[in-house]
Amino acid sequence: MKTDVLTLDNKKTGSVDLSDDVFGLPARTDILARVINWQLAKRRSGMHTTKSTSDVVGTTHRVGRQKGGGTARHGSRKTNIFRGGAVAHGPVQRSHGFKLPKRIRALGLKTALSVKQAEGKLVVLESAELDGGKTKDLVSRLTAMGIESALVVDGSAVNENFKRAASNIPGIDVLPTAGANVYDIVRRDTLVLTKDAVTALEERLK
Repeated sequence: MKTDVLTLDNKKTGSVDLSDDVFGLPARTDILARVINWQLAKRRSGMHTTKSTSDVVGTTHRVGRQKGGGTARHGSRKTNIFRGGAVAHGPVQRSHGFKLPKRIRALGLKTALSVKQAEGKLVVLESAELDGGKTKDLVSRLTAMGIESALVVDGSAVNENFKRAASNIPGIDVLPTAGANVYDIVRRDTLVLTKDAVTALEERLK
């Protein structure tokens, strides 16, 4: 399928062929959900923890007499029933990540790209380059293009001036092609790809 190629000044400079195998797949919300859950699970630190009996500093001397005291036969002050004692069945440090097949991850990325294309929210730029890193200049150009919330994916490297200008704009994310992922594509309204990004993504996902 063909789509227009624009400049940052919102002028058409030509068109580009998009691969149906990457940008023409049907919407699969189940695949998107699996990949996003996998991504977010990997981001969780898993450092939450509580002290077990072995971690608590306290006496293990018997609290009272074994018999005749009228109380329970406690053997340690470190147990969870005493104030300052351990926590029973508390959280422990662990990894929340899980494995997801590569083919599912690839299918999720292709599905996300296809959904943006089908919704008419895919914009292809000739290049994402600015002469100066002025946020004001970039804001005016994006406003003229009707872009408020977008993920901009460049080629193997991001133009430093463009990255600097975009870093001060809420709702605008900039990534190189290697960083393109399902979560960041879905969370923004518009997906902006440079021609280099299109070529690199098709090569990566073919």
